[in-house]
Amino acid sequence: MGNSVGYIPSNMYDLYFHPEITPDPTEEPTFDPLLGFPNGRKAREMKVTEAEMVSAKLPLKDRDYCAHKLIDFRACRKENYPFVVNCSHEKHAFLTCKYDDFVIRMKEYERERRLRKKRQAVQSQKQLETIET
Repeated sequence: MGNSVGYIPSNMYDLYFHPEITPDPTEEPTFDPLLGFPNGRKAREMKVTEAEMVSAKLPLKDRDYCAHKLIDFRACRKENYPFVVNCSHEKHAFLTCKYDDFVIRMKEYERERRLRKKRQAVQSQKQLETIET
């Protein structure tokens, strides 16, 4: 039971049957980042430099917008070594930052997907109008 092939989640349906709609997470967005934001957007910025990340020996996978929190967390663990439980505040701050970063990335992904879907709908509507005339 439960192994039904008939149900395909909408995100998987779009991925396989409409790959032109589904954005690639590794590519840059195709739409203007300020589209739909009349007052502008707050720019995301790195709080640490590349040199600081290299000196902290952060792996490439951890060099993101939460690198400053990870550096603080690692420094706290080093200072309080046998009692690393004292670093729960830094750990919580780091994990919260990672979660918030994930939410922002998923919102950007969904925004890109919806804008692509809207563009495709407009193009198909224009094609129908040209066929009718």
